[in-house]
Parts: sequence; C-alpha cells; structure tokens
Amino acid sequence: MDLGYARVSTTHQDLERQLVALDEHGIPDERIYADKKTGATIDRPEFKKMLTYARDGDTIVATDLDRLGRNLRECLNVIHNLSERGIGVKTLRDPLPIDTTDTSGMAELSVAMLALFAHMERVFMRERAAHAREVAAAQGKQPGRPRKLSPAQLAAARAALREDQPVGQVAEAFGVSRATLYRYLAQNTEQI
Repeated sequence: MDLGYARVSTTHQDLERQLVALDEHGIPDERIYADKKTGATIDRPEFKKMLTYARDGDTIVATDLDRLGRNLRECLNVIHNLSERGIGVKTLRDPLPIDTTDTSGMAELSVAMLALFAHMERVFMRERAAHAREVAAAQGKQPGRPRKLSPAQLAAARAALREDQPVGQVAEAFGVSRATLYRYLAQNTEQI
C-alpha cells in the first residue's frame, strides 16, 4: 500500500502542489500525511504517525526526497530504517527518481546522490544567510526582517498604554497584532 507524505518548512508555505501530485499518483486523502515543519528534524507529528502506521510491504511516496528531510545523515537513516522494516520509499519529481523497492545498484546510488544534493543545498542556504547577515551588519543595517515598529512608534504605543488605552486599540492604530505589540513591549520592559 502506498502512503503519501508532504511537507513544507513553514506555516506560510502551501502544501497544495505536493498534495495534488500525491492524489494524481492515486493515494487517497486518508493515507496522506502532511507536516508544516522544517525538514532539519524528523520530530514531525504527521511523519511520526506515518512511520508508526507503515507496515512491511508499504511504500512511502513523496514528491521529492528532501520532503523526508534535508539533512544527509537523517535522510539516509530514515531510508535505511524503513528498508529494514520492509518499507520502500518512492519520489515522484526528483531529477533522479527514487524507488527503493527497486533492488538495483542504480536505485541505491540515486538515493545517495539526491540526499547529498539536498544536504549541500541546506549547507549553502545557511552560508548564504550568514553572508547576508554579515553584509547587513557591515552596512549598519539590522539583519533579518524589517521591524514592524520604529523606536518612535514603540514610544508612542507605550505612551498610549500608560494613558490606559486598550492594547487591542493601540495595536490596531499601529497596524500590528496584539502579539506583535506585546513582543515589542517585552523587549525593553524597563522603559514601560
């Protein structure tokens, strides 16, 4: 029996493309497991549920090998552990298609190469992010996302709160959520 697995790294990303591909492969919705969590860890709720459910003779189908995890060691360990349980892994859209139910040497080589490429991409992504942070710091910019509230806006929000304006009203006035306002207020509580 085929079990589908889909994953995106953040809650802001969309699973639709992967879910459509798994559906087109003929996997019914009740046998598709999907997580919105980074692939750097195998501590993903739906992934764990799928691994618990999978039985000897089943095949786990994903669009790409990096959906199972981007870390080379973890990816290969997952495939190895599944193989020892008699569970195959198949990918639908990798440049080198993976099908561990194929016992040829090329199938094993494809798994190793794609896992290596996924790992390399993760390393390069971290290096690019570190470089971007260094460049921003060298230019006197704060790395990361732009701040939602400037220091002047934060001071005005604090003043409004001291005047007993409701938090929701203050947050709305500055175009941020209550949670964002609370987070900014907590950063320098001595100034409240």
